[in-house]
Amino acid sequence: MPDYHEEELLGKAYDGRLMARLLTYLGPYRASVVAAFFLILASSVLNLVGPYLTKVAIDDYIAQGDLAGLKLIAGLYVLALLVQFVLSYLQVYVMNLTGQRIMFDMRREIFGHLQKLHPAFFDRNPVGRLVTRVTADVDALNELFTSGVVTVFGDIFMLVGIMVVLISLNWKLALVSFAVLPPLFAVSLVFKKRVRETYRRVRTRIARINAFNQESITGMEVVQLFRQEPRKFVQFSKLNREHMDANLDSILYYALFYPTVELLGATAIALIIWYGGGQILTGGLTLGALVAFIQYSERFYRPIADLTEKLNILQSAMASSERIFKLLDTEPAIIDAPRERRPVRLEGRIEFQGAWFSYQSYGDRQEQNWILKDINLQIEPGERIAVVGHTGAGKTTLTSLLLRFYDVQKGQVLLDGVDLREWNLSELRRQFGIVLQDVHLFSGTIASNIRLGSPNISDRDIAEAAANVHLDRFVARLPRGLDEEVGERGSSLSAGQKQLISFARALAHDPRVLILDEATSSVDTETELLIREALERLMVGRTSIVIAHRLSTVQKADRIVVLHKGSIREVGTHQDLLAQRGIYYRLYQLQYQDQEVTLSTDTLTPAERADSHR
Repeated sequence: MPDYHEEELLGKAYDGRLMARLLTYLGPYRASVVAAFFLILASSVLNLVGPYLTKVAIDDYIAQGDLAGLKLIAGLYVLALLVQFVLSYLQVYVMNLTGQRIMFDMRREIFGHLQKLHPAFFDRNPVGRLVTRVTADVDALNELFTSGVVTVFGDIFMLVGIMVVLISLNWKLALVSFAVLPPLFAVSLVFKKRVRETYRRVRTRIARINAFNQESITGMEVVQLFRQEPRKFVQFSKLNREHMDANLDSILYYALFYPTVELLGATAIALIIWYGGGQILTGGLTLGALVAFIQYSERFYRPIADLTEKLNILQSAMASSERIFKLLDTEPAIIDAPRERRPVRLEGRIEFQGAWFSYQSYGDRQEQNWILKDINLQIEPGERIAVVGHTGAGKTTLTSLLLRFYDVQKGQVLLDGVDLREWNLSELRRQFGIVLQDVHLFSGTIASNIRLGSPNISDRDIAEAAANVHLDRFVARLPRGLDEEVGERGSSLSAGQKQLISFARALAHDPRVLILDEATSSVDTETELLIREALERLMVGRTSIVIAHRLSTVQKADRIVVLHKGSIREVGTHQDLLAQRGIYYRLYQLQYQDQEVTLSTDTLTPAERADSHR
């Protein structure tokens, strides 16, 4: 079985389809790209002017003792440098600005796509790996857009221009200077291949580190509770070492490559001096031409090294784009229906008609393991339904189907007679308010976590919702009241306080259907009694579904649905189900017996209680 943190394998070093798709992101900034292209060409032309002006200065003015003409050439040289500086500045600014805008667009697209994906996708993909897609992988593409796509043409134009100028000056000396090109290209090919492998390793290692860090930090309480710090540290050290080794290999290849290029360039200059000096002595070459040759050769090998570096950027971008496009091409399993006009206030009738569901259908395994089997249930508007059963019976899965986090594989789930798959997701979920056992709070204030950005909820609505669930008693003790910061994931609050905020959040949005999934499991007895009192008022007029293990919380429900191994086994009121002496009766007896034992032992003396445990 593959490691959860293992990164997927990379494909080709270059893929034309990926590149064509990447170039579409340049479309909105076509004018900027064209401007940068012409700026690069103009800068390259000016870069060719300097050595030629040096040749003219030496042969036509220094040799002739013409000081006035030398001043003119020197002025032209300085002017060319200044114009080249301005053009280079504009080109770098335009391309980096374009690259930042493309990164902005791409990150928005990735994050927007992540919000559309179904929960099963996140079950199979570590959060750290997805964070890497939005951060490191997009950064790699930024290098491609700012330093690769357009500037590579400038390097190619520079190489071709220098070769043409050298051949026009002296074709024999040009061939001598080109003698080092075969070993230079051989070194570049070896470097490209080696660095490609290190780029792959670096990308995969950083994704593994991000995934491991996210999992470890999120579960730090468990790590510390079970004293797993040494083991986790060893695991992280191993991942960190692998990442460092991959980077060190890359550094090694760069440390070997660039000095090799410099050595070959110095060899070329030595050949130029040796052969060109001989031609000067025989009158076949001027001193100015030899100096120009040396300057051109120095500029000739720099673009070759730059091209090799840009090939590495291209390979890194291919690896990152492959991962990004694989994510973007992941189709949501839950298909949103077109937005339609629906009544402002719905009745809230819920129907399960022959519903079958299996989580495996959303995963990689093919076998079916039905969580829900042939569920047939109708919940009338305003009715209070309780769902009970053993752990794993499928209680929470029912609510996931109602909210369309998943779709049934067989049968239908309907709201007011309309199949949920025909509802627009936003409109559907607006009808529900849900309080879970594990409450997720966002960084911000208590008020912002209740409102969640809804413009229709006023400060007065928030205060009323807080009062209805008795959250106001806790808020009154805070220095800033409802404007108190809760910290990341509500770290400054207790589990019970977070559940109270979740109650207020659900009620402030005034849902048509209220779902309580073990909603009072994390509050103390006194707070639970207060919440029950509030719920008695708040459930009036709303369809309510209560999922609970503690049967004392569901006795006043209009109907109790007993799930057992994915099937509905019993339906009825509390008294009806007790009279049937079935599954519900046995569950009640087990809990009631525990309560009786607790109550009876509380009345015993310590010695009698010890005897009762023997």
